[in-house]
Amino acid sequence: MTSSKTLSLGAFLALTTLSFSAFAHDFWINHGNYRSPGDGSHCCGNNDCFTLAPDQVKITPRGYVLTGGELVPFSEAQTSEDGAYWRCKRMDGSRRCFFAPQPSS
Repeated sequence: MTSSKTLSLGAFLALTTLSFSAFAHDFWINHGNYRSPGDGSHCCGNNDCFTLAPDQVKITPRGYVLTGGELVPFSEAQTSEDGAYWRCKRMDGSRRCFFAPQPSS
């Protein structure tokens, strides 16, 4: 009986993990056919996009400065569909795409 419970729990965890992975990666950036302004590569890849809190982004005359000092020129920022800041990265950690909320009028 214990092995049966273990098998059921293992199957449940595996399915749950797969479901959450698929759901977490199935969001608006995937569906918008967004591309990097720098090299034209797709903005989305496995687990490459994450949100930034508003206090992690400073708007300056030159562009957006992210925590850590990275400057994203306005010309390289795309409009966020959900009103949040997003940074998508390459495997080496470099920025692929950046999304920012539309400025208030």
